[in-house]
Amino acid sequence: MSTPEWNVMLATCPSRTSLARIANKWTAMIVIALSERRLRFGELREMVGGISGKVLTETLRDLERDGLVARQAYAEIPPRVEYELTDLGRTLSAPLGALGRWAEEHYEQVERARDAYDTR
Repeated sequence: MSTPEWNVMLATCPSRTSLARIANKWTAMIVIALSERRLRFGELREMVGGISGKVLTETLRDLERDGLVARQAYAEIPPRVEYELTDLGRTLSAPLGALGRWAEEHYEQVERARDAYDTR
């Protein structure tokens, strides 16, 4: 049986849902944070500045559903839950890390372009 040819440029292509998930800013930052090591919820919230607990919870659930993040709950008091990238999730580390670095390295150029655009 042959593998279907996916094309995210087609409106009907189901692979668009995966692209939409990984193109989300919170997804990118969570994957970048988890690329370093397994983290607890509070550690993730600290590393990903500006994310609310609700959005972090929703994004982690979506990533777990998509097979990108694994959640490990420990039967301890107080309860402890840790998150880590799965093998599939680790395949996103390099491309999303590169996007993060690009944003940091080119921010000033982008800001200058915005300023020039806004003054026209």
